[in-house]
Amino acid sequence: MNGVEEARLRRQNIRRSLLDINPRFVLAFLMEYYKLILPEHLNHKGKLFGGNTLKWIDEFAYITASQEFPGNNFLTIALDNVVFRKAVSLGEIMRFVITLNYLGRTSVQYNVRTFGTRENDNVDEVLFETRITFVAVDENGLKTPIKTRIG
Repeated sequence: MNGVEEARLRRQNIRRSLLDINPRFVLAFLMEYYKLILPEHLNHKGKLFGGNTLKWIDEFAYITASQEFPGNNFLTIALDNVVFRKAVSLGEIMRFVITLNYLGRTSVQYNVRTFGTRENDNVDEVLFETRITFVAVDENGLKTPIKTRIG
């Protein structure tokens, strides 16, 4: 067994033991994604168009939910507390950090924060943040309990 398999097995064992204590508690993984800001992403003032940021957040958070809870069909139901803190310029490489905020019976919510890694002087400064919520649905589009890897 290599180091990656051992780490995955340790995470699974931790999840199992935590779920024995509280069945709704799940150990969240930090997921990171990167996006290079190109000319087609800019608005008429030469800054990142906010709609692109929202689209990427929806996509990256959906990927996170699908990887963390495979076998579920998720739909976006809410973006809340959307805060654009600083304009983003051409050539910036944005880092998206996505962490689990809440896991319910049929819904899951993630915190999303973005940082600039190239053009921004302070790489720890939050450029944008929000929360995004997904609901698990069945083949008829009705809410269904979220299937977890452990039961």
